Amino acid sequence: MNDPIIDIRNLTKFYGKSRGIENVNLEMNRGEVFGFIGPNGAGKSTTIRILMNLIFPTGGSARILGMDVVRQTKEIKRKTGYIPSDANAYSYMEVEEFLNYFARFYEAGDGSGRIKELANLFELDLKRKISDLSTGNKKKVSIVQSLVHHPELLIMDEPTTGLDPLMQALFFDLLRKENQRGMSIFFSSHVLSEVQMFCRRVAIIKEGKIIQLEDIETLRKKQLKKVTIESEEQVKPESLSFPGVVNLAAGRGNSLTFMFSGNINELIKYLSGKMIINLMIEEPSLDEIFMHYYQI
Repeated sequence: MNDPIIDIRNLTKFYGKSRGIENVNLEMNRGEVFGFIGPNGAGKSTTIRILMNLIFPTGGSARILGMDVVRQTKEIKRKTGYIPSDANAYSYMEVEEFLNYFARFYEAGDGSGRIKELANLFELDLKRKISDLSTGNKKKVSIVQSLVHHPELLIMDEPTTGLDPLMQALFFDLLRKENQRGMSIFFSSHVLSEVQMFCRRVAIIKEGKIIQLEDIETLRKKQLKKVTIESEEQVKPESLSFPGVVNLAAGRGNSLTFMFSGNINELIKYLSGKMIINLMIEEPSLDEIFMHYYQI
């Protein structure tokens, strides 16, 4: 049986009395494309910064490629690529100088060919100073830097920030090819459409704790339904009191929309006693599923 490429056990980080993450447990398989989702402040970046040994945990442990992220961080970083949410680099350097520096750090040998290949793909001018680059071009530098040494694992924290739609499409196409060659990808984001399109499994983090770990397709196929009803007369949301009804909101005219996680046949029986003129039951989007888990 293969060991997980990322193995997190009861990982905890407090900033003084403030919570970062608490008792996070997570395993990611080799070769996997894994999504880590949650809004800002949920604990995504804290978890990643511990994995990259940028901050130290308060408790628990984390291992990458079977190695402890604190004690064996040098070995881990030679085999791991990292794209931070904020693209920072040595602003006084030229792009090519900076990328060659990191190729040597990774002990990747002569990385010039790989650098030029990726720079051409992302239309990145290697001769410009980093201080002169736009936010989007600085993010391209981070992407090239993370991939120059052909890492076994790529860890990404909001990687598409600053990229225009064309560059985002090129980026995801490149990641698919790298994954097919064997690279594992840990993708942290709050953009649900990206996760839905790209990842196979996803962990949802809320207030520093993992609240759901699921295959994307399983998450979509769960019993949760989106229900919209239209009545002959205005119906107040508080009048629809039935087990399993959550996120109830008034829509246009005399309509109500809500998420439902109970027995759909019992709900239909209940609604049959109301003055309903239209009923729609559909699968919720991943965004709506996500919001459901954040509101329960």
